[in-house]
Amino acid sequence: MKAFRLDELEAERAANDGAYLQFVRERNMSVGLYALDAGALDPQQPHGQDEVYFVVSGRASITVGSETTQVARGSVVYVPAGTAHKFHHITEDLRVMVVFSPPEG
Repeated sequence: MKAFRLDELEAERAANDGAYLQFVRERNMSVGLYALDAGALDPQQPHGQDEVYFVVSGRASITVGSETTQVARGSVVYVPAGTAHKFHHITEDLRVMVVFSPPEG
């Protein structure tokens, strides 16, 4: 078993000066914490993996392909592999759990 605390993951991510911290990598999936502060621009490019976003905290909009929706704590968004997507209009610091399948990178 692997168990994690969100506050510890956030501290590790911040200490490494990165927006993304991968904390699980297995044969069929990887999981990470993605952080974008209010007003930030999301630099993501399409990924070669399917991904699921679970919004832990914050508020923003996300555009996936040609569809846009607002997200906040508790929102879950599926993004098919190869699909353009971006968070935008980030009005509250955004913290998102990301599951990639197969593993990212």
